[in-house]
Amino acid sequence: MRKLWIDSLLGTVFIFFLIWLIYSVSALRIFNLFDPIGEALSDMEFTDVVFSRLRETPKADTNVVLVNIGNLSRGELAIELNEISKHKPKVIGIDSFFSRPKEDTLGDMMLSEAIRNAGNVVMVSQLVKLNQETGNFDSVRYSHPMFSGVAADNSYANLATDNEAVTQEDFKVTRKFAPSRYISGDINNQELAFSVKLAQLYDSVKTEEFLSRNQAIEAINYRGDIKATGYDNRIKQQFTALDVADIFTGNYVPSVFKDKIVLMGFLGRDFYDTSWEDKFFTPMNAKYAGKANPDMYGVVIHANIIAMILNRDYVRTFPIWMDAAIGIIIVFFNIMFFTVIYRKLSKWYDGVTKLFQLIELMILLVLIIMFFHWFSLKLTLTFAFYGIALAGDGLEVFYSVVMNLFSRMGRTQVFSLEDQ
Repeated sequence: MRKLWIDSLLGTVFIFFLIWLIYSVSALRIFNLFDPIGEALSDMEFTDVVFSRLRETPKADTNVVLVNIGNLSRGELAIELNEISKHKPKVIGIDSFFSRPKEDTLGDMMLSEAIRNAGNVVMVSQLVKLNQETGNFDSVRYSHPMFSGVAADNSYANLATDNEAVTQEDFKVTRKFAPSRYISGDINNQELAFSVKLAQLYDSVKTEEFLSRNQAIEAINYRGDIKATGYDNRIKQQFTALDVADIFTGNYVPSVFKDKIVLMGFLGRDFYDTSWEDKFFTPMNAKYAGKANPDMYGVVIHANIIAMILNRDYVRTFPIWMDAAIGIIIVFFNIMFFTVIYRKLSKWYDGVTKLFQLIELMILLVLIIMFFHWFSLKLTLTFAFYGIALAGDGLEVFYSVVMNLFSRMGRTQVFSLEDQ
């Protein structure tokens, strides 16, 4: 029994050495040219199926109302803002960037005045020049002072993706975001994310509770898309949205804005527009593997983040040390069981271990999906997955090659073959 425990421990160390070796080789991207399937699945996580297939649409969120700004001129946007503002929303966020004045001076003046008169408008800013080593941005880019300078506040709208892409064409699935960022590493120069700032101005208690989690990156617990004419009925609809024409024709109930968070942003030229402009891939995409079409406008992603904060519906994740600890324990007992099979039932080894590995991997996959579905708890179990997948064949290599090289009999057999 003592030898079994020692051999199992050494075998576990060897399996994790193999994991490290494979990871190191794959980091060199040697096999990417021959891996079209991997490319198709690279943007997929097991938990995506929860958002797109399993999770029922929660009760519609009435705290947030989205308004389409379409392709309005700045003067027309000012009219839309004035119309919304007169119904006393608690805070208004404009998800559009105005870098410089236009030749339409009157339109610029109208928009600047509308922002000033509203008094509760948050404008978007943009973090620029990410330092990959520190994770900090060097600076912040604001709209022209005639707009940003009269707003109640400015907050960055950058959405963190899997690759921190610069252009929309480079974006992968948007699963997470940074609630706040320090500019140039200065702890006295902290910027809040656009969605977090809006939530803070609406309910500071819930937002401070969210920020007290001290997570540099938060996973977005998506609730759904917008309720809008012309949208696919299969889409999980969560937020009320008004089109450009609805505002200008008065096709809405005024109380829809009272004391609410109003998000003004691009939702297509109108709700029938099928273009991809300002759209992102999200886990709610009906095609959760090999995604082809982006499925959600950026302003709706901000609405999902706000709803997550206000409903205290966060995604909890396992720390890396717990993931590693669970993986080590599972792999150790796999190695111990496989060692017994290897020594006592060697003819059955391949079949029994492969069947056992398949069953284990399926159980882990179901656990990951269901824990996320039931508890919004994201189990990664990366170490366990890789360890189980390598345990059977890796253990054979360990006993038939590594252990023999360190035994007198094994070395004798190798040297005798060389003499022949």
